[in-house]
Amino acid sequence: MAKIIVVTSGKGGVGKTTTSASISTGLAKHGHKTVVIDFDVGLRNLDLIMNCERRVVYDFVNVIQGEATLKQALIKDKRVETLYILPASQTRDKDALSLEGVGKVLSELAETFDYIICDSPAGIEHGALMAMHFADEAIIVTNPEISSVRDSDRILGILQSKSQRAKDGQEPVREHLLLTRYNPERVVRGEMLSVGDVEEILAIPLLGVIPESQAVLTASNQGVPVILDDSSDAGQAYEDAVARLLGEKREHRFLDTQKKGFFKRMFRG
Repeated sequence: MAKIIVVTSGKGGVGKTTTSASISTGLAKHGHKTVVIDFDVGLRNLDLIMNCERRVVYDFVNVIQGEATLKQALIKDKRVETLYILPASQTRDKDALSLEGVGKVLSELAETFDYIICDSPAGIEHGALMAMHFADEAIIVTNPEISSVRDSDRILGILQSKSQRAKDGQEPVREHLLLTRYNPERVVRGEMLSVGDVEEILAIPLLGVIPESQAVLTASNQGVPVILDDSSDAGQAYEDAVARLLGEKREHRFLDTQKKGFFKRMFRG
C-alpha cells in the first residue's frame, strides 16, 4: 500500500514545490515507484520544475471529472525511471477538487505506487485542505522567520484535527519539519531564527535543513530538481532528508558558519 505524504506550509514562497520535486525524485532514485501530484489548481508550477510543462495533455482535474484516465494524465519523468508527475490544471477553479474525487484518484494510484507526494498550495484554502486530508505523513516546510513558523503551527493544528486520520481516530499524521533558506551567518547576526528556535516553537522532528543557495534558483530555472545537483549543498541536504525519511540516521549538515582560513581572512574572502 502506498504511503501518502503531503508537502505543506502556512506561508507561500517557502519552497514547497522545490521540496516536492526533490523529495519525490530522491525517493524514486532509491528505487521506490513514486508519483508527485500538483494540488495548486490554477497556478501550477510543479511541471516547470520537473521540466515537463510541454508534455502536459491531461491534468489532475481531468482525471477527477472523468475526462481522462490516470494513464493518460500521468507524465513519466525522463531522468528517473520510477518517477511520475500528475500536473494541476491551469484553467479550472480550486473547487474542482472534491474529497470524493481526490480520494478516488489516490486510491487508484495507491495500487501501483509506493509513495504519493502531494504538493500543496500554501495556507488553508480548499486545495491545501484537499492535499492534507488523506495524508499519512506531512513535511512542514518553513523558513526561519517568525511569520512563516507561526503559520506552519496553524497547519499542524489542521493536520491534527481535520485530516482523515484524525476524523477516523487512527494513528495521527506523522509530521516532519523541513527548514529551508537557512543561513547560519544571518542567525549569528540575529536576522533569522535558529534551528533550535524553530524546533522549540513547532515541536516536531527535524527532517532536514536546506541552506540558502543559488543552486536552488538555478536548478528551478533549468527545470531540474535540485537534489540531482549533488555538487551543491542544497542538493546534498535534500538527499540527506530523503535518507532520513526512509529511516536512515544522518547527522544534520550546513547548520554552522564556515570558519574562514588564514588566507581568506587576510584577503577578506
